[in-house]
Amino acid sequence: MISAIPLIGGIPAGPELLIILLVLVLLFGANKIPKLARSTGQAMGEFRKGREQVEEELKDMQDGEQADSTLDDEDDELDDLETETDKETSA
Repeated sequence: MISAIPLIGGIPAGPELLIILLVLVLLFGANKIPKLARSTGQAMGEFRKGREQVEEELKDMQDGEQADSTLDDEDDELDDLETETDKETSA
């Protein structure tokens, strides 16, 4: 028995793909399809660049927070040393 893969949840292949291509040709015309594909590719490229910029900014922010927490820890250690020195000097 042969079972067919449904269009929903699967990748269209065979006759389904031919029907989709036929509908595209009827809607947009044969000469507009390459232009449509080109503009779709450009839009995907712009989206990818924007996503990479946002990811880079988030990474920079996380690195900045880690550097700030390291500086805060060093400041706390210096404060502790100053307090110990003050106690020894006053005693």
